[in-house]
Amino acid sequence: MTFCPSVRLHRNTSINPILRTGRDYILYHTLPLLQSYVAAVDPRLSWRVEHDSSHNAHQLFDEMPLRGLKEYNQLLFYYSRNDDTREALHLLVRLCRSGLPIEGPILSNVLKVCASSFDDLVGRQVHCQCMKSGFLQDVSVGTALVDMYMKNACVRDGKKVFDEMEEKNVVSWTSLISGYSWNGYNDHVMKLFCQMRVEGYMPNHYTVSTILGALANHDAVEAGIQIHAMVVKHGFETIIPVCNSLINMYSKSGMLREAGAIFYSMESKDSVSWNSMISGQMTNGHDLQALELFYQMQFAGVKPTQMTFVSIIKSCTNLKDLDFVRQLHCRTLKSGYSNDQGILTALMSAYLKCKEMDCAYDLLSLMSGGQNVVTWTAMINGYLQNGNSEHALDLFSQMRRLGVKPNHFTYSTILKVQNAVSIFQIHAEVIKANYKKSSSVGTALLDAYVKRGNIYDAIKVFEVIEAKDIIAWSAMIAGYAQTGETEEAAKVFLQLSREGTKPNEFTFSSIINACASSLASIEQGKQFHACAIKMRLNNALCVSSALVTMYSKRGNIESASEVFKRQEERDLVSWNSMISGYAQHGHAIKALEVFEKMQNQNMEVDAITFIGVISGCTHAGLVDEGQRYFNMMVNDHDIKPTMEHYSCMVDLYSRAGLLDKAMDIINGMPFPPCTTVWRTLLAACRVHRNMELGKLAAEKLILLQPQHSAAYVLLSNMYAAAGKWQERANVRKLMEKRRVKKEAGYSWIEIKYKTYSFLAGDLSHPMSDQIYSKLADLNIRLKDAGYQPDTNFVYHDVEDEHKEAILSQHSERLAVAYGLIATVPEVPIQIVKNLRVCGDCHNFIKLISLVEQRYIVVRDSNRFHHFKGGLCSCGDYW
Repeated sequence: MTFCPSVRLHRNTSINPILRTGRDYILYHTLPLLQSYVAAVDPRLSWRVEHDSSHNAHQLFDEMPLRGLKEYNQLLFYYSRNDDTREALHLLVRLCRSGLPIEGPILSNVLKVCASSFDDLVGRQVHCQCMKSGFLQDVSVGTALVDMYMKNACVRDGKKVFDEMEEKNVVSWTSLISGYSWNGYNDHVMKLFCQMRVEGYMPNHYTVSTILGALANHDAVEAGIQIHAMVVKHGFETIIPVCNSLINMYSKSGMLREAGAIFYSMESKDSVSWNSMISGQMTNGHDLQALELFYQMQFAGVKPTQMTFVSIIKSCTNLKDLDFVRQLHCRTLKSGYSNDQGILTALMSAYLKCKEMDCAYDLLSLMSGGQNVVTWTAMINGYLQNGNSEHALDLFSQMRRLGVKPNHFTYSTILKVQNAVSIFQIHAEVIKANYKKSSSVGTALLDAYVKRGNIYDAIKVFEVIEAKDIIAWSAMIAGYAQTGETEEAAKVFLQLSREGTKPNEFTFSSIINACASSLASIEQGKQFHACAIKMRLNNALCVSSALVTMYSKRGNIESASEVFKRQEERDLVSWNSMISGYAQHGHAIKALEVFEKMQNQNMEVDAITFIGVISGCTHAGLVDEGQRYFNMMVNDHDIKPTMEHYSCMVDLYSRAGLLDKAMDIINGMPFPPCTTVWRTLLAACRVHRNMELGKLAAEKLILLQPQHSAAYVLLSNMYAAAGKWQERANVRKLMEKRRVKKEAGYSWIEIKYKTYSFLAGDLSHPMSDQIYSKLADLNIRLKDAGYQPDTNFVYHDVEDEHKEAILSQHSERLAVAYGLIATVPEVPIQIVKNLRVCGDCHNFIKLISLVEQRYIVVRDSNRFHHFKGGLCSCGDYW
């Protein structure tokens, strides 16, 4: 049964002469054929077709005394070439009314007009006329129908026409194959090509060029190599379009050596050859090689085209070579491309990358007809990348006032602005514009909500995204990681794996960062490390840096160091993580060694680097070294100290008992001290029993955080240590009056993927009897070994015996006792405590490590303590 198109006809006419406006797409190699055909029919009309206007060509046609099918065909050629689709269809109607017989070539040419104007409505009407005239079996008409449907994205209809053609030739097959490639069905192209070969049709060089183009887009280089062999076999390797297609395919596949071999073996090269080679070098990150080719192209006498300038400007953008960008700008003006929108957009992007905002904005102003959503978005993004969010917002508002509707890239870009744009307002616009299901917009919205701490709305946005890509999954995992919800992050990771999405290096980086949380399972982090190794992503920079951070934060500084040593390349995050890790674990000398190595390799340092270095000096009591590195940061590296740096310096002097110097730092700060500074000073005053300064620090801290318990507790403990029980009682009454609750001291231990928490005197654990029995046994054994409880760390006005009982029930002791019961001797015991470990518990655990011959790691609110053989990594200085 013959395929009959569904046609919507206008009233009172069988063929609609009123054509919708469309774009003309005529393949460059068909134009010479049209010109030669026109010249053969009538030299005078040929000259008009080549040089004159549509009106004059039509006038000359009307002046001809005898007009036959050849003249009609000739004028149809002219109309199709010059995008006069309306006139072409008027001419067809006129031909129908003239009484002349309509032949296949006429219908074929009209169909070419419909294809070039992308009008399938009129094309279907002409299809009906073909059926009526009985020309469906004409191979040229059938091929034109296939081409018309394919160019109008009616792939199924084009395939039906092709299947019903009784006679086919290589042009028919090429039209079908190029149609599938045109519409993005590149995976079907090779199957059709194989079918063509099986049915005995020999491909020509146009077919081969089409196949190679599809394979390049489909990233199927292995099949492309087979086609290359066929090119050589059939002698197509000297045909320029085929060579250009091969260069394009190899370049897109990253095989620049093979692309270069073809390019340099070509006896003659056109501008497409040079452009393909330049674009390939640029796409693969070889920008200097692209510039060299640009020079060679000019020496060869080939004039650069619009595509040449766009590619070479992009290379200069990547190199951030402002001088050469300006030279190219002048060159494009001299070459007559002053109004080319593609070149202007590329130049604008180049100026943005080079931080020449005024030049970029001037180019945007020149784009009178090219100020579309793409150029506006590029300009907005440029301002954001250069730290000018205010101008970005102004441009966003200006764009909307001019009636340019934002697209998904625009929304994704503007959502990067923090605290200056209403996320709820943008979210409402996104819903209104029907972009809520877009992966890029949804991911940007999700990220914006997470950065504002709104994980609930972030989850809702994530659930709405229709086709979640790996970026969306990774963003959701990163969101849970930032809010400390490790279990939820792990669930999302497992869900994406179940749905068949392959995690990339950024996904692993996000989930490993989530496992760096103190409440996360360290064993789970090790499993994700193993999974990354299995997928060969463990050496990716972002993954290895995340592993260094995770292991150092989870008490395994040895594993962190091993990952750091194995890194093939290191970024600033890796170096900073290793320095901070060593500092937190009490290995100050190693931290400083890493810093010195970093400087020897001329690595750039930043403010975070010096926070780690000064913290290392603080934990080891290296006061002079800490001051020297602080001065180095300010004088040698021109880094302005932040609040964190001043806090580290106050901590450095306070721990060493140099409280006057600590106050000098506070008084010399260019901004008011934060709560961390006063809390650090107050804690030191309690240790060094400086009542007067401690009272001042407590007052400042209470003023800043009246509802936080830290200042009250530290002050009351300081009074208790000095035996001033009445003053302590007054502080406690003030807490009750203000309804301030003391933060309870918790200790956590992970056993077999499960985390157990303990409070002081806790009886909730199912093995509490065994735990307290173990503690009683330890007390006896440790006293025999010389342990004497230090009751000064009990800040209650009770008898010493009661104080000893209180000490024996501290949460860290319960966690350690359970770890001794539940684990084998070879397994290290890791404890996390939310408060600072007390001095007596510190001595107690040191002795346990000696008596029980166990390796115990305790992470308190300040640092890590590694207990082994009766010693602690802190050197009793914390």
